[in-house]
Amino acid sequence: MNIIKNTRVQEQYTRIKHSSGCTICLCPMQGFSSAYALFGTKYGSVDSTFKTNADADFVTVPAGIAHYLEHKLFENEDCDAFKLYAETGASANAYTSFDKTAYLFSCSQKFAENLEILLKFVQEPYFTDATVQKEQGIIAQEIKMYDDSPDWRVFFNNLETVYHNNPVRINIAGTVESISEIDKDLLYRCYNTFYNLNNMVLSIAGNFDPEEALAICDRLLKPSTDMGLQSVIPDEPREVKEKIVREKLPCGIPLFQIAFKLPNEFASADENFVHYNILLETALGKTSRFYQSAYESGLINETFSVSVFNGRGFFLCLADGEAREPEKVYTAIKEELKRLKQAGLPEADFTAVKKQTYGELIGSLAKIETVANNMMNAEFDNTDMFANIETAAQVTYADITEKLKNFDEENSCISIIDN
Repeated sequence: MNIIKNTRVQEQYTRIKHSSGCTICLCPMQGFSSAYALFGTKYGSVDSTFKTNADADFVTVPAGIAHYLEHKLFENEDCDAFKLYAETGASANAYTSFDKTAYLFSCSQKFAENLEILLKFVQEPYFTDATVQKEQGIIAQEIKMYDDSPDWRVFFNNLETVYHNNPVRINIAGTVESISEIDKDLLYRCYNTFYNLNNMVLSIAGNFDPEEALAICDRLLKPSTDMGLQSVIPDEPREVKEKIVREKLPCGIPLFQIAFKLPNEFASADENFVHYNILLETALGKTSRFYQSAYESGLINETFSVSVFNGRGFFLCLADGEAREPEKVYTAIKEELKRLKQAGLPEADFTAVKKQTYGELIGSLAKIETVANNMMNAEFDNTDMFANIETAAQVTYADITEKLKNFDEENSCISIIDN
């Protein structure tokens, strides 16, 4: 048992490597009436090529299996977990991302009962040929629905344009063709590989009794052997695959997303997420000279935003929004980044963005959902929940200036959706 403390913010949580192999993170928070729990596995859509100690070589499975598993785990031989949560009054859900899957609930009563439901159904897979086949139709409809969404397409078209080989370029749910290859045997294989407790985290925050939670874990978490799991992402060229992609879908104003491709290894450096967020906000964000000028001229509107999109094996700096002439926005952004390399970032703007970033990170500690997610994500990233706060507190103007100096604005692309 480790107590993870941060003296800067005077906060702490408990990290336990349970005898079952699972990592448990607990953060009881005074003044809250509800609890929030996540049971997650380090398994997302990018994990399509993997092996364990029992495998002679790496195996590649069809895209979309992680998401498919998420759908199927709520049903077991006896009942549907959602029905059990309905009886306790808890709110339950799950999500699959590019690099993780998590099952969650929030409740203001019957915490112990809800935690038992969570630990039981995630550890009791039940797949049959009939239920797997039925789910294919449901997920195929979900894929087709997203294919008709301009917001979704501008994003995934961008990923397909940036990446040559990285499976992040494929829809998290897979494709209609790829999910048709999924059967119960493949689901069991992926479940037994990635839902090994040595690859999982239970994260709980809010109003709960840690001793009660641990007693339930001792009773219900099934001991597992570390299988030496290795998941690999294909080698990826440094350059973007293409420079521009267009698709026609109904939309009032054309949508765009610009991606600047950074080396994949940037994703493994803790400070890069905070540093590049601060760089983008200082250079192009809503308080920047660029934003004010582009907005006043009508080049962009209030939907314009910048962000960092990163995860295991991928790292992009993004700018997106609506614009009548998206390619002119793309050109203007690249010109502004080049100008700032010569003129320098306004130091006062950097200081303001740094303070805002730090304040937002501190504010997130008052949200039980964010605390639970941050504890789980930190474990999957081999760090702790306070790492970003420390980075934001310590980052200097020189740090961000150096990032800008080495920023390759030409290694980028634009995705456009218009009528």
